[in-house]
Amino acid sequence: MGRIETVCSHLPRCAVLADVGCDHGYCTRYAFDNGLCERAYITDVSAPSLKKAARLMQKEIAAGRCIPVCCDGLDGVGELPDCVLIAGMGGEEIVSILARLPALPASFVLQPMKNSEKVRAFLCGRGAGITADYTFSDGKWYDLIAGCADGGTKYSAFECRYGRDNLLSPSDAFKKKLLHEAHAVREGLRAGAAGTRREALLERCHELEGIIDAIEERL
Repeated sequence: MGRIETVCSHLPRCAVLADVGCDHGYCTRYAFDNGLCERAYITDVSAPSLKKAARLMQKEIAAGRCIPVCCDGLDGVGELPDCVLIAGMGGEEIVSILARLPALPASFVLQPMKNSEKVRAFLCGRGAGITADYTFSDGKWYDLIAGCADGGTKYSAFECRYGRDNLLSPSDAFKKKLLHEAHAVREGLRAGAAGTRREALLERCHELEGIIDAIEERL
């Protein structure tokens, strides 16, 4: 599956969906086409991007089933959606958006581009239940984190860094990502990194190789 299909495959059926940072609106289109929501908000801080998404949802907007809002995150949405989808943003930005809500939505699907560990730590700190947390590939590597407001998932620091599903049941994409990162770290060491930089690279290399070895032992 491609990135959009993978992300959207985790969307639950809900009354109200919010597609935050909707860009072209493909995820909301998927939700409507598959009967996953009754109403939807599409939001984007970029008016041109929101306009593209609105064109894709013309019929739903005309019927009052889709509401475009040009805003930062969910700041312009007057209700707490049942499900919030945020894909393609940095982890710190995702945390900032969720932290401004009065409560976590009943369900969420998140695809951070970086700093996934900060998203995991935030969700665990807010008592969320994380039901899916893995790495997939569509030309690049992406992390997918989905769950619900309740559940009280607790992660170790190690699980926050890598994602629990990746450690318990590593995907091919996660394995390849680890090998790529380990190669990059070794290249940094070969390039002559010194001092604290070299110490950090050695520690990182040891950690990555430990995970890779553990995965290979299971095969």
